Amino acid sequence: MPINIPTRAGQAGGTTRDAAANGDSDLFLKLFSGEILTRFAEYNVMKDLTMVRSISSGKSAQFPVTGVAEAAYHVPGESVISATKLSNIQHNEKVIHIDDLLVSSVLIANIDELRNHYDLRSIYADELGKALANTCDKNIIKTFIAAARTGADAPALAGTTIDGGDFSNVANIITALFNCAATLDEKDVPSEGRFAVMSPTEYYKLLTSDNVAISKDTTNGSADAAKGTIVEVAGLRLYKSNHIKDVDGLADDSAITTAGENNDVFGSSGIGYNGNFASFSDGTTYAKGCGFIAGHGSAVGTVKLLDLATESDYLVERQATLFAAKYAMGHGVLRPESAIEVQTS
Repeated sequence: MPINIPTRAGQAGGTTRDAAANGDSDLFLKLFSGEILTRFAEYNVMKDLTMVRSISSGKSAQFPVTGVAEAAYHVPGESVISATKLSNIQHNEKVIHIDDLLVSSVLIANIDELRNHYDLRSIYADELGKALANTCDKNIIKTFIAAARTGADAPALAGTTIDGGDFSNVANIITALFNCAATLDEKDVPSEGRFAVMSPTEYYKLLTSDNVAISKDTTNGSADAAKGTIVEVAGLRLYKSNHIKDVDGLADDSAITTAGENNDVFGSSGIGYNGNFASFSDGTTYAKGCGFIAGHGSAVGTVKLLDLATESDYLVERQATLFAAKYAMGHGVLRPESAIEVQTS
């Protein structure tokens, strides 16, 4: 029996494979894939705060939008199908297109892996997953802001923009959160599933020791200043994201603002902005920027054609391994009344 056959820890099933095809590292590549999936879930905040629909083929998906029924008192003997009794429930639809394939990739040279004293693949996996998650979050936040600035389109009601004042005063943040809750109540938006997403700066201001936001009477014991967490205020589950401040570079007054994006959330509705929230396309000037967003998952729809997936291939001519992470999604405005943009000076 030959004694020069090594045990290959990366070879699936112990089968003999062509070394040139890199078959002796199949299991190692699966580890890389798993790391990407983990990192995407860890860094992504917004996707689960939308209405998600998966499709197996096609370029878009239709979301029906229905209105509400009416009620009237019945007079004995009259038909309940008379013109004054029947409800005229309005209907509309929203179509969300799939954006082009979003890809994050890296080419790892074999010689670099051999000479390096730490694992490059896990580090690069982290970065690929983070890049996809960050882009996804920015696109959804941008769409949510567009929803908040969208007018009524029966049966959907208009979105809401609130002046939150100066957020250097934490009391203004708290007041704005309660104003958001009241606005959603007035528009009959479901209380279950409400949220607010703000930058870490505003999030941690809510945890200061002299702040009513961490009072058990206000938060029902959901805040812990020692751990740096606050779950909800005014029935809004709180999330933090750096991308609240980053979305200003993602859209302007043009029809399709970024190559590859097939949902014109700003341009066609006439509410585009010039990249710094200073002026709207109608010429009205605003001196305030986005402080945080709040609302309900029904405000924005996400269509998934291809969920997060990974591929890898050993390139003999380059003596390197190519890793790629990708997804195909699209985001669009569904119900503007479920979206609120809180602006701050």
